[in-house]
Amino acid sequence: MELKSNEEVTAKALLVSVDTGEYDAAASLDELFELVKSAGAEPVLSVTQNLPKVEKGTFVGSGKLVEISEICSAQGIDLLVFDSELSPTQIKNIEAETDVRVIDRTTLILDIFAQRARSKEGKLQVELAQLKYMLPRLTGKGIAMSRLGGGIGTRGPGETKLETDKRHIRRKMETLKEDLADIEKHRQMLRKRREKDGVITCAIVGYTNAGKSTLMNYLTDAGVLAQDKLFATLDPTSRALRLPSGVTVMLIDTVGLVRRLPHHLVEAFRSTLEEAAQSDIILNVCDASSEEARTHMQVTEDLLESLGCGDTPVLTVLNKCDLLNESTITQDFKACIRISAKTGSGIDELLQAIDDNLPVRLKKVKILLPFAQAGLAAEIRTKGTLICEEYAADGLKIDAIVDEQLYAKLCEFEVQEGQ
Repeated sequence: MELKSNEEVTAKALLVSVDTGEYDAAASLDELFELVKSAGAEPVLSVTQNLPKVEKGTFVGSGKLVEISEICSAQGIDLLVFDSELSPTQIKNIEAETDVRVIDRTTLILDIFAQRARSKEGKLQVELAQLKYMLPRLTGKGIAMSRLGGGIGTRGPGETKLETDKRHIRRKMETLKEDLADIEKHRQMLRKRREKDGVITCAIVGYTNAGKSTLMNYLTDAGVLAQDKLFATLDPTSRALRLPSGVTVMLIDTVGLVRRLPHHLVEAFRSTLEEAAQSDIILNVCDASSEEARTHMQVTEDLLESLGCGDTPVLTVLNKCDLLNESTITQDFKACIRISAKTGSGIDELLQAIDDNLPVRLKKVKILLPFAQAGLAAEIRTKGTLICEEYAADGLKIDAIVDEQLYAKLCEFEVQEGQ
């Protein structure tokens, strides 16, 4: 499903929501506006109906559907976007009444992900999510499409066109899962290598458009695309980041989140999101200038909890603080690190906070180890991270990263830079 044709004609979209009281329909509709714009369409108007529950056949009431049809004719609407997941029957009935193409929230997000995916893994994950969503929505023409019939040569189990399509999709899904499993094996190998080498990982998570990519670029010159749109970047990026203590950590950017993220996508991108779950420390980046900042924080926290990140240190980082006055920030957000990834304000405090919250305190040391203490060199190679080693006349010159326990044994041999 593409919202823009090759001629780059922008589709005019009408957004439709039903407020049953299950969630904040107004906030969700505001987010849908941003999603539609990110997908390349123009959100013209929105329609909301309050109902105790959605209509089984048409999602909205019959009177509201007539109203929607009239708006589509008057405004030249090309696309109807519903802020919930629709059944095939609902889509068919709505399109029959309005003569306008209909998509739901899940289809819209899947389309945006398909546009943004650049890596092989990202494309495979999106395709798998799309097929999972499509499979139960396939409809055929029943007996008219069956090869069953009477007479010689027609007896047997037969197979409908619908069953053939479903079998093809299931086969394709299995192939995609196998390909993703191979990629996941490679990811696990890299993860084990990082653990063996003593590499500390720090994951950036948070709501989409919170400024994660801008922060990544500021800290590491990663060159990641940073735009004011939802899901501007999709594929994870890893870069080295040097902390004030001299320790280098691996900074990992992850896919952005939205409220009511389709479970198809959460499942498909689970391996990518688990980069956060496997990290030593997590940065929950939030757009402080958004009126929904607290909700955005909660969405991220809920996902982290579902991934089993309860024991991992999480630092809440309020980005875009340059857009707010100090009193507002102090009053609404306490015990948070306040930064602006655009101006660089608060970055030093953020780096120090990462340093202070590392699960294992590490220290970069430069030592001159007497030959009589060669056993400590072996311990450094086993328990620490050896950067360089050089034989000198009076001992071993070693640069390494070690934990506090090992540093206590080595501190008496520490030398200054240049010695």
